[in-house]
Parts: sequence; structure tokens; C-alpha cells
Amino acid sequence: MIKDYLTLAIKNIRHRSLRSWLTVIGIIIGIASIVALISVSQGLENAIKIQFEQMGSDKLYIMSNSATGLSEYLTQADVDLMESLPEIEWVSPYIMVSDTVEYGNYKGFMSYILGVDPAPFEKSMEEAAYGIEEGRYLEPNERNSVMIGYRISKDFYDKEVHVNNQLKIKDTKIKVVGIMGEIGNPQDDSQIYMNIEDIRSLFNKTTEVTMIQAKVKPGYDMDLVADKVTAKLEKKKEEKESFMVSTPEQLLKQFGDILMLVQVILGGIASISLLVGGIGIMNSMYTAVLQRTREIGVMKSVGATNKAISSIFLIEGSLFGLVGGLIGIGLGTLIAYLVKYAAELAGYSILAIRINVTMLLFVLIFSVGIGLISSWLPARRAVKLKPVEALK
Repeated sequence: MIKDYLTLAIKNIRHRSLRSWLTVIGIIIGIASIVALISVSQGLENAIKIQFEQMGSDKLYIMSNSATGLSEYLTQADVDLMESLPEIEWVSPYIMVSDTVEYGNYKGFMSYILGVDPAPFEKSMEEAAYGIEEGRYLEPNERNSVMIGYRISKDFYDKEVHVNNQLKIKDTKIKVVGIMGEIGNPQDDSQIYMNIEDIRSLFNKTTEVTMIQAKVKPGYDMDLVADKVTAKLEKKKEEKESFMVSTPEQLLKQFGDILMLVQVILGGIASISLLVGGIGIMNSMYTAVLQRTREIGVMKSVGATNKAISSIFLIEGSLFGLVGGLIGIGLGTLIAYLVKYAAELAGYSILAIRINVTMLLFVLIFSVGIGLISSWLPARRAVKLKPVEALK
């Protein structure tokens, strides 16, 4: 019996193929949007988690809030304070600046320049498993030397930059001693790493520090150490909010919250498309009931039950949802991989798209459910038709 209902529903859909495709487009757009959104956001979340796993769960990050307009910066004295704490294994200070970087006669480019303390910086990079593509790390007390990101070596100039080539920063010739391997995001791959003392002299940063990274010794509770560091820094600073102390878990949670908010907003927009698709199915089914009123009257007059009439229309609506869901899943998956490809072209090779089969199955069931719910009212209308009136 179900096979007969299904055959009749397919025949009716094919009979009005143009209207059927127009009906299902709303479902396709909504499902494609949801699949693409979920796949890309999960890929981004996986990439962030991988980055934080590489950074390590035993690191503290003390960052200056100077961007908020507060007058007080992190300073070298704060670095010395961190180094004096028994819970801290090593401390790596950073100064972030930006300036034009020239290479020979080629056009200069604006780049971020990160001032680092060579010894702890090398430890940090090795623990994060960031390798060297060519050359070596900076050495302690080495001056007028830099390491450069992968993209600076390959993409910034008309000619590749290699170890022992010279760049020019602030009219000062700087020797390239190392090239970092590709990390996977444009900012890191476009950075220049310079001895922090060179940064201080070239950019007149006498005592300021942008960020401090500190490794906590094994056996200590990260949250307790973070609270102790916060208390120590607050005692010596007039502006209590001029800095923030974060653990990798806290930073990951902040990124996760932001990502979740973006997902909710975009998911709401995609849901509107599904709602429109559902309304389209309902409208199409109402029209079908009106056009097939005489047919329904004939079926009832020869003994078709209300359940049979209802089943035909419910199956027809479900088929709209099924076809729209299948095409939407395929289109959404394609969009997700196109986003990944576009991200790779832009330098974000860390974005890993993984299609979740369970998610796809849930989305398909949801799509069929939309079609089923949207056809319920038209089916009910068809059931209520009286045979005599329908035949008129």
C-alpha cells in the first residue's frame, strides 16, 4: 500500500516538475547553508584547538591592555617579576611593532615585527612543534639578525628571500638567519622575529613589553599560578586593568564563545531560508489540493479512506524535503570545501574541513521533517473534502 502511495506521489510531483523544483529550492538553500556553516565552523574550531594544543596547556599569557587607552604598559620590570616566581620555569617577553620591510630593489611591504628573547623563544617554538624551513634560530646576544615567516620568504617579493640575504628595516640592514616553516595562518607566516634589544633600539621601546609568555613548572595548578601572577602585578600597578593574565583553556573558551555566537547568528539566518522553504512546500501542497479536488472526490467515492488521502499528500511533502535535503547536503559540502580552498589561497592552511556523517543524517531527517510538517495542513484540508462537493 505504501508503495502505491509513493508511486502516486512521485507521479504527481513529476507531472508539475517546474513548480516542484521551485518549491524545493528554498529547502535546498536552507540545508546547504546549514551544512556549509556547521562544516566550516567545526573546521575552524578544530584548527583553533590544534593551535592551542601546540602552544601547550602549561603556558601563561600576560598581555597589555594598552590598546584600550590605558596609559600603563607591561614593562621589563614585569618580566623580571615573572622570572623571580618559583612556579615559573622560563619567561619569554615579546614586543610587537609594524613597519615597512625592504628587500634589495624590490618594493617594501608593511609587516609585523616581533621582538623576542632568543633563548626562551626557541624553547617555545620547539615545544609548539614549529619547525625551521631554512637556517637556524636567533642566538642570544645576536644583533641585526632576523628570522622571517614562510610567506615573507615566498610571497612578499618578486624574488624569494633566503638565509644570508639582507632586509632593511628603519634604514638598517638586517641579516636573515632563519626561515620559519609554514604555520598555517597569514599573520604568523608574515611575521619577522628580531632580537628584543634590536627592537628597543630601532623603535625606541625602552622598557615596554607587549606580551609575556611564561611556562609553569610541572606539578603546579595553572589557575592558582595565574591568580598569584595577577595579584603580584596588581600590587605594583596603578591601573588594575592595564593587563590580563590568561591560560590556554581560558583563551580557548573565549574563542569558543565567540565562535558559538557567530554560529547562532548565521544559523538563524539559514533557518529563515528553511522556514521560507517550508512555506513554499505548504503553498505548493495547498495548490495541489485545489487542482486535484475532483481527483480526491473520485478516490473517496470509490472507497479511499481519509488515512490514504492524507498519506499521499504527506508522502509528497516528505519527498520535497528529502530531495531538497539531499541536494542541499551535496551543495553545502561543496561550499564548505570551496571555503577551505579559498582559505588556503589566502594563507589559512590550518582550516580542516571534516564532514560529520551523523550531522548530515540529522540534517536530512530534519529536512524531511520540514516537508512532512509543511504538508500536514494541506493534507488535512484534502481529508475534510466531501466526495459530492469535490466531484462538483
